[in-house]
Amino acid sequence: MPDLVLFQPDIPGNTGTLLRLAACMGVQVHIIEPAGFRLDEKAFRRAGMDYVEQAAMQKHLNWDAFEEWRSGENRRLILLTTKSDQGYTDFEFKHDDLIMLGRESTGAPDYVHETVDERLTIHMAGEARSLNMALTGAMVLGEAIRQVS
Repeated sequence: MPDLVLFQPDIPGNTGTLLRLAACMGVQVHIIEPAGFRLDEKAFRRAGMDYVEQAAMQKHLNWDAFEEWRSGENRRLILLTTKSDQGYTDFEFKHDDLIMLGRESTGAPDYVHETVDERLTIHMAGEARSLNMALTGAMVLGEAIRQVS
């Protein structure tokens, strides 16, 4: 099953929502630190993230540690971004893909964009800029699971 990857998340509520989604869908969440909030069980409970115990979560100390892990696993990294023309519904997902969401406040930095295997977007109507990170993750993970199941 594809995994979700959160690059230095800022908002605990979005992370909690994605952890709950992952627990319900049976996928793992990778969190690349540093995050904009504490990543311990007490902080998660305080934020109402009661699914943290059921979610498969792996923390990576920083980008380099994540890339070292990914290299050893030989997994494809797909970045969801507004800086792409390739729509997620026109993409062929694989069972072991890593679907990455950038930081809520700033997205993913250039060095991440340069490293990923693919960049996908959700096409939006009119002048809309972007969707909430948790909604984006849910939409794209749902499509990926649909394709690989």
